[in-house]
Amino acid sequence: MASIIVRGLDDRVKQQLAAQAKENGRSMEAEVRDILTQAARFPHIGMALLNVAQDVGGVGELPIQTRDDVARVASFE
Repeated sequence: MASIIVRGLDDRVKQQLAAQAKENGRSMEAEVRDILTQAARFPHIGMALLNVAQDVGGVGELPIQTRDDVARVASFE
């Protein structure tokens, strides 16, 4: 099994991971392993959509409509 070392991790991230691991009743190492496994198993939805779009011709020619509407103040009357 492979091992990795993560350098430069913000202390707040480590604290959040430790709290999350405690909440889930496992070690921080097991928590990080689960997070990485889940992240690697499921593709990023944006990238998945982009890949599908590229398979059917890309998105470069999609028209982008300009917004010319003006913001209004909400009225509660």
